[in-house]
Amino acid sequence: MGALETVKLYWELSKPKIVTLLVFTGIAGMLVAYKEVHPAPSPESMAVSLTVGFVAILLGSCGAEVLTNYHDRDIDSQMKRTHNRPIPTGRVTPRNALIFGLSASILSVLLCLYFNWLAAACMLFGLVDNVGVYSLWLKRRSWLNIILGGISGGMPVLVGYTAIADAITPLALFMSALVVVWIPTHIWSLAIKEREEYKAANIPMLPVIVNERVATVCIAFTSSLLVVFSLAILAIPEAFSPFYVVSAVASGAAILGYSVKLAIDKTEKTAWTLFKLSSPYLTIIFIVIVLDLWFF
Repeated sequence: MGALETVKLYWELSKPKIVTLLVFTGIAGMLVAYKEVHPAPSPESMAVSLTVGFVAILLGSCGAEVLTNYHDRDIDSQMKRTHNRPIPTGRVTPRNALIFGLSASILSVLLCLYFNWLAAACMLFGLVDNVGVYSLWLKRRSWLNIILGGISGGMPVLVGYTAIADAITPLALFMSALVVVWIPTHIWSLAIKEREEYKAANIPMLPVIVNERVATVCIAFTSSLLVVFSLAILAIPEAFSPFYVVSAVASGAAILGYSVKLAIDKTEKTAWTLFKLSSPYLTIIFIVIVLDLWFF
């Protein structure tokens, strides 16, 4: 296998869609920190910092996902959605996946030390929460898996922000928490679509252990909380313009509308649509935050 094919294979192993979103939120955190608390840097300094930050967050996100894939290789082979992943198909050996995951994770923490100890601590916390709390401890034991394990989803934002600011401000906490609040809607809507597979693999996602009515009402609640939370940023003493308000309300209306529709019709089709909308929603919110701070 050539070098390019190997890179593609390990990129596939790293769950590229998830990693791309995590890295994006981390870079957004860096850009917000530059505008909020950091003196205007030279273009050269900013380019170097963004590059190092990008690589660090990329390695950390890839490392965490590969390690969870390594641990979940037995149940991945049982589920139609995951049985074609590199480890279940034998394209990557468990040993090589473990080595890659550990190496990427360790390098990500070391790279964060290029900035400061706080960024490294945030990276380490995210790795421990994702791999230890979510995958090793709760995923197969409790529906709280994505609640407590989902805290790691907000860590790339804090890694990026603290790398530049060497501090955690209310705005940084808001952006990080927004990702954490977003996770239940994203994952539980997928779990409704894939309920039978999760059930067969004995993974106690909320929609697996409660009836459809309870599950869809919970999703409607978390979606409502997400939209409200996206507007709570206005309480932070930053000069956010009507551009942010309009964007947050419009995109939030789509998420809330489909979550209410799901609570009414309880169909897999609506759950799948909500799942597919949730990632673009988070992307839009973060883009608007960055654009608002930099240009409005």
